[in-house]
Order: sequence, then structure tokens, then C-alpha cells
Amino acid sequence: MLKLAAQMLRRRVGSVFATLLALTVGVVILMSTGTLVESGLRFKAAPERFAATDVVVANNEISLDEKTMGAEDTATVTLPEGGSVPASLADRIRQLPGVAAVVADRTVTAILPNGSAIGHGWKSTALTPYRLISGAEPARDGEIALDERLAGSAAPGVEVTMLVNGSPRAYRVSGIVRHEGPRPGPAASPAVFFTEKHAASLYPRKGRVDVIGVFAEPGADRAGLVAGVRRLATEAGVRAYAGDDRGKLEQSEGQAASTLLVMLGSVFGGYVVLLVIFVVAGTIGLSVRHRRRDFALLRAIAATPAQVARLIVIEVGLLSVLSVAAGVPAGWAATRWLRRELVDRSFIPDTFPIRAGLLAAAAVAVATIVVAVCAALIAARRTVRIRPTEALGEVAVESGRNSRLRLILGLAALAGGFFLTTATTAAKGTAALGAATGLLYMFVLAVALLAPWINRLAARLLAPLLRGVWGNSGYLAAANLRANAQGMVTVLTALVLSVGLGGSVWFLQDNLERQIVTQSHDGMLAQHAVISAAGLPDTALDEVRKVPGVVAATGVRTTALIPDGASESASVQGVDPGGLDHIMDLEVHSGDLADLHGPAMAVATQQAETHGWKIGDQVRVILGDGSRTDLRVVAIYDRGMGFGDVTVDKKVIAGHTAATGYERILVRTEPGRDATAALADIAARYPGSVLTGTADITGQLAEAFALNAWINKLLMGIMIGYAALASANTMVMAALARSRELALLRLVGVTTKQVKRMVHAEQAGLLGVSLLIGGAIAAVTLVSVVNALTGQMVPYVPPLGYVAVIGGTTLLALFTTILPIARLLRVPPVTSIGIKE
Repeated sequence: MLKLAAQMLRRRVGSVFATLLALTVGVVILMSTGTLVESGLRFKAAPERFAATDVVVANNEISLDEKTMGAEDTATVTLPEGGSVPASLADRIRQLPGVAAVVADRTVTAILPNGSAIGHGWKSTALTPYRLISGAEPARDGEIALDERLAGSAAPGVEVTMLVNGSPRAYRVSGIVRHEGPRPGPAASPAVFFTEKHAASLYPRKGRVDVIGVFAEPGADRAGLVAGVRRLATEAGVRAYAGDDRGKLEQSEGQAASTLLVMLGSVFGGYVVLLVIFVVAGTIGLSVRHRRRDFALLRAIAATPAQVARLIVIEVGLLSVLSVAAGVPAGWAATRWLRRELVDRSFIPDTFPIRAGLLAAAAVAVATIVVAVCAALIAARRTVRIRPTEALGEVAVESGRNSRLRLILGLAALAGGFFLTTATTAAKGTAALGAATGLLYMFVLAVALLAPWINRLAARLLAPLLRGVWGNSGYLAAANLRANAQGMVTVLTALVLSVGLGGSVWFLQDNLERQIVTQSHDGMLAQHAVISAAGLPDTALDEVRKVPGVVAATGVRTTALIPDGASESASVQGVDPGGLDHIMDLEVHSGDLADLHGPAMAVATQQAETHGWKIGDQVRVILGDGSRTDLRVVAIYDRGMGFGDVTVDKKVIAGHTAATGYERILVRTEPGRDATAALADIAARYPGSVLTGTADITGQLAEAFALNAWINKLLMGIMIGYAALASANTMVMAALARSRELALLRLVGVTTKQVKRMVHAEQAGLLGVSLLIGGAIAAVTLVSVVNALTGQMVPYVPPLGYVAVIGGTTLLALFTTILPIARLLRVPPVTSIGIKE
């Protein structure tokens, strides 16, 4: 049987090549995606900052109960600002047996003239560890020990000015320290050390600490110690980390890269798999369908259904093995290329390890073979099951019968698509994007199942138009479309999938970028901004407001909060409400920003609609550090994408952010008054601060979004490209399979010119139906997700967008049909009537 299968494959080069191409490209895509996901899942961040500890107590995550589709679920969410731990817990841990030392660590952001640093108390030098290489440890509040990476020419005894908590302070350098633990990563911030008392006074979360590091005595029972620390941590509502788990606390580039790769796999991986299944199943199904004559003849000479099925399985299995053998190495090479692109755009560090992908390769191989074999058996099931004489009859004349089950499943898929349309409109953020892609596939599945009925109905409706434009050739084209409705299922599905993908998900990023930039530009009334990485204090804001010509100034700090009952965070801007209406126009349509004081918040329309919030509602939220509080909704505004999902008084988030002060101070001046010099002088007095125009902020926002959108467009481009390849593949296969049909037409008197006109009419009809259905699916998908993400009912499509989708699909359909048909028509009809394809 294996020998027979190999011989049959060698004699069908065209269909074999098309099937192998679809399978191999599918394997390449799956292998590349799978390798990245495997690399992210298997990544273990090595402890750097806490390398010398045995156990670390922290509070970086929170477990939340949420309802999904009516079902309760528990989600673990990383706190946007990082949680804190009760300082009193350190004393309780010290009482455990086997504990040698306990270090309570507090961190503050500091800016020096030659760079930024993370400030700690002196005892925290034991965590990393650091050691003195010159000078002494700080003994008074006005002294610091500097990391040698920041010291430069500074030596013990030298005075330096440093921005801490937004205020410039002068410190005397008491000593220089060197990192003595494992080599810090390239993104690890240098450190500066204060006295313990001074670090506690600078730390904004009073009575709390960031982490507690625990050191075991030599020879102590480490397992017992870890268990004891975990018990106390659980009682305090926090978590203890030991061994490799300590690396999870490192906010390193590697950890962020791991999360990114896993997220990409979870969001896009499933849809890529569905796309590959669509393409592979369609291509193999068409290939097997074109070989019904072979299978019918085998049945006629006494081959049993089981033998024919086994032959199909072996043939497709051989092609699957070849595709895996070629696709896995190519997928690994594609992963290398993708890794370089991600590194160049700073999505992942150059040191991030990419795994060999052995697990991914095994999973892809099994999935490819299973999908291919199942697709082949489904396509040949009727020819295999019915009597040999019936099989021969059905390959001679296209059967008009279709399964009632297929009709029911198609209608069910169509209903599911309309259900997902509602779900997409109600969803938010990445959930909306995921629901939109699911919506697209559900409608395409409905088209694939209902395609025979769609093709017959379209042929009847298009018949008068085709006859009117192409005359007798149009009549033949309409009859051919109606008679070959079943055979054109795969071609219609592939075209609809290409149009649907190209006309919807590709333009999502354009809509998001346009909304963000437009809202930021239109709503920003200020002309200047003083920006600081370490934060600017209220004194700086007061100085700005006193500058002649300044109409209003407002400080802004961004953070995030989590609405109670949700697992997705919302972006927050904490502001000084004074003069806010002169600084930014949030486009409030309900409530009043004048009420934005105390425990109150203004929310974007999308957030309000998602959570059902109304003016006056008391809402329980979780702040960035895990603290819970109740806020009253006082205003609802439309420009949430440009200015944040939530706006609150700065006092609401005070003490709940990792850094203090304002990230930027927005300034509006009187028309014709130039306050640039005075504002620049103020910025110069705060190390690390710069004065810029608000137009530059909008431009930087667009650049940052475009960079983040690159990876989404890359994945979407791969999906669209693969769908286009599938369309081309199936149309070439379908065209080349018509050699006998076209030869017969020419032998009964139809001229070559009439045959070409007939094919052109067929293609125009099929293309028109595909563009109409695919365009409708794309429009529903795009409108639904854009409305969910931006609140806009009319999506934005770039000027050349329609031309690219419609023109590209048209050229694809024409070239992949006209060229193969022209090749067939060059062969004498007497010769073609006797060949298979």
C-alpha cells in the first residue's frame, strides 16, 4: 500500500505540490509561534537583586474573583504599582528558628546629574549584595553611598545634588559600593543607599515596605524555614518566594519578554492554528475531491472502502511527514529572524534565550498530521462509502445533494457569528480584539458550510448580468457556476477569508492609533510640559503657576487601577484639579469635573459602559498597590484613549504609587506671551527634568503606539499572507483540474475565445460574491471591534485601504485563474480530453 501511495503521488505533481506548499507554510507558521511561546513558558528569571537571600516576602500579585459568561472564575493579576508588605511582618519573621537576618527593603526613585538610580536603605546592600570599595556607609541623613556605575568622578566627601521624590536635595557621598552578586542585567538600575531612617522618611507608604529579605543561619533547616515564612506571609495576605521563584520578583527585561511571548501566543496563537486548519483542510479537501475518479475506479476493481481510506491516509501522511521535515527547520529559522526583529525594536533583550522548540515541534507535527488526515477522510468520505457504480456516476456529474447536517451546522455558525457580534460590542481591550477575531472565523466557517447554497443562489441571481455582459459565454459561465457549486466551495471560502482578514483586523491598529492621536491633539489645551522621570513636587507646580503669562498649570501622574470584579486594569491620570478645564478638554458629556475632589473619579465612556457606571455611583476599586477604596463617579468623558480611562484627584493615589510627584506639569500660557525661558529655568533646577511642547508629547505617543502596533501588524500580516497564499493555491488547483471540461467544450464547437470569456465571466461572478460576502464580514468585524475599543460607529480605513484589499484580491483571483487556464488552452483539446488534470 505504501508503494502504491508513493507511485500515485509521483503521477500527480500539481496537486501534490499545492498540498505540500500549504502544509509546509502552515508548519513554518505554527513552529515559529510555538517556539516563541515555549521559550516564554520555559523562561526562568535568575534572581539578581535578591540573589543572596533564602526567602523573599512580597506582594506583587493579587487574586481576583470575576465573572466570565456568567461563570465565576479566579484570576491572578500583577499589581500595576507593585504591592507592599506590612513592616511589622519583619519582626515576626525574626522570631522563627533558623533565621540569621531579616532585611526590610524600601525603594525610592532618584535622579542624579549623570543618570537615574533606585534608592534603598543601607541594610539592603545585603540583598544583592553590594560591598564598599571606598569610604564608609552613610551615617547621617545627609549622606549617601553611590553605586560605582553612577559615581563617575565623585569620591567620598564630594557633595552631589539629587532629585528624590521630586525635590532636589544635596547629599555628601560617604562611600562607593560595587555590585558583588551575579552580574546585573543591562536593564538593572544602579543603586544609591541612604541611612535606614532617611530611607523610611522618603518612602511614601508609611508603615509598609516593598519586600522583606530573609537569610538563613548556616546549617538551618531551610525547608522548615521556608514553610514558616510562607505561613506568616499568608496570614499577612502576602506571598513568600524561595529558590528560582525569587526571579519572578525581578522586574527584568527577560521577565517582561517572557510575559510578552506568552501573551502573544495566548492571544494570537489559537487564531493562527484555526487559520492553518482552515487552509490545510480546504487545500487537502480540494485535492482529494479532484481524485474522486481514481478512488471510484479503485472501488470498481474490488478495492474495499477500508483499503481506499488507508491509501488516502498513507498518501496524506507521507505529504504531512515531508511538510514537517521541511517546515520545522524553516520555522526555527523564521523564529531566529523574528527574534532579531523583536530585539532590534527592544521588545525582548538580546540575552533572552530562545529554546530549541522540541515540544513545539512535536505538537506541530502531531497536529499537522491529524488535521491533514482528517481533512482527507472527510473530503473522500462519500466516495469511499457508496457503491462503486454510484461513485463512478458522481464523478461524471456533480452531485446536487448536500448533507442536512451541513446546512444545520452552517446556520448554527451563522447564528454564532451574530452572537459574537454582540459579545464583541460589549467586550473591552484585548478581549474585544479576541472576540472580533473569533467573530471573523465564525462567519467564515458559516460561509464554508453554506457555500454550496450560496454558490447556487449567486449563480441564479448573476445569470442575467453575466449573459448581458458576456453573451453566450456568460450563459455558459452561469450554468457552470450553478452546476459546480459544490466544487467551488473551497475557492469561495479562501477568497472570503482573504477579504475578511485583509479588510478588518489589519485596519484595527490604524483606528486605535488615529483615535489616540486625535483625542490627545484635540483635547490638549496646554502648550508646554515640564517632564521628569523621578517626579516633580507641588513646589515646582507652584513655581510654574507664578510665571508671568501662565494661565493655568496642572500636574499629572499616571498609574492604573482595577475595578472590583474585573481582571483588566484601567489607566489612570492623577491630577491637581486646579485649572484642569483650562489644560485639557476631556469632552465631558455627563457630570462636572468641578466635583473632582476627594474620593471621586471621572471615567471614560467606554469604562462607564463596560462596568455599568453612572453619575453618583460609589465604585469599589483596587489601586495600583493593591489597596481598596471607594470612589464616586462625578463625570463621564469621551476622550479616554487620549487621556486615560480614569481621572482622579492626585490625593486619591498619593501613597499608592511606587514613585511620588508629578510625571509632568502641563502649562497653558496667554496668547502672545512667551514663557519658555522662565519655564526652562524651572526645569533646570530639577535634575533630569526637561521642557517640551505638548505637540511633541502627542508625537511621542504616536511613535510609541506605532512601535507597539508593529508586532500586531506583523502577526496579522502573516495571517493575511497565508490566507492569500491559500486562495492562490486553491484557485490554481481548481483551474488546472478543468482540463477535461475545457477540452470537451472546445471539441463540441466552443472557440478558445469563447472559453476565455466564459472563464472571465465565472471569475467575475465568483469574485463579486466573495468581495460582497467577505466585505460584509470585514465590515461587521471592524465596526464591532472599533465601536468596542473607541466608541466610534464608523471605522477609519486609510485612503488606499479599500484599493489594497479589493485590488489585491481581484489581481490574485485573476492571475491565479487566467494564467493556468491560458496554459490549458495551449494544449490541443484531443490531447487534454484523455488526461487526468
